[in-house]
Amino acid sequence: MKSCIIIANGDKPSKQNINFLMKNGIDTIIAADGGANSCFRLGILPNYIIGDFDSIEPEIFSYFQSRTKLVKYTRQNDTDVEKALKFALKKKFKTVYLLGATGDRLDHTICNLGIVIKFFPKIRIIIIHGKTILFPCLEDVKIMTTPGEMISLYAFNPNTRITSNGLKYCLHNTPLTFGEKESTSNVAIGDKVMLKISGGIVFVIREFNKVKKDDLIFNS
Repeated sequence: MKSCIIIANGDKPSKQNINFLMKNGIDTIIAADGGANSCFRLGILPNYIIGDFDSIEPEIFSYFQSRTKLVKYTRQNDTDVEKALKFALKKKFKTVYLLGATGDRLDHTICNLGIVIKFFPKIRIIIIHGKTILFPCLEDVKIMTTPGEMISLYAFNPNTRITSNGLKYCLHNTPLTFGEKESTSNVAIGDKVMLKISGGIVFVIREFNKVKKDDLIFNS
């Protein structure tokens, strides 16, 4: 399915992670306003810069002005990331790899995590930050793993139930309502983990350096 990268105005992402995504066929980069600052410092030319341009540094705006496509949105009811996501939807992207979604402001971080749910299933948002990758799942999931790999699971709807196969700490139709019970730092015991999910969205967080090309195809 058609995928793209969105770089938000949070912590500067790893260029190595971006290169990995691009080497695996994801060749469109959208900077969400101040995310262009990170692109500039990483030496990356985004295909588009989206937003009202109040976060991009003036000299960086000038640099990109003749080098990429600038799309200005003045609607203030949407965050810059939401503007970029709506642009991605117009371009018929089905999956977004969102980087720079977390930083030194907890409100922005929580907002971007909520956006994953808000836009699901119109567009699938996969967040990559530091050493981890987060992706939302709604139904049965097969994850190719490395023995000993960390996998964490979080749900938000009290009706959500998870049954696992291949995790050290097994789940049997278990509710994982956020704030009541979580499966943090669970461990894969073999080369695959099977999850049976019902009743809502589950966030799966795993180690990004364990992700293989086949996983990216699955996640896209």
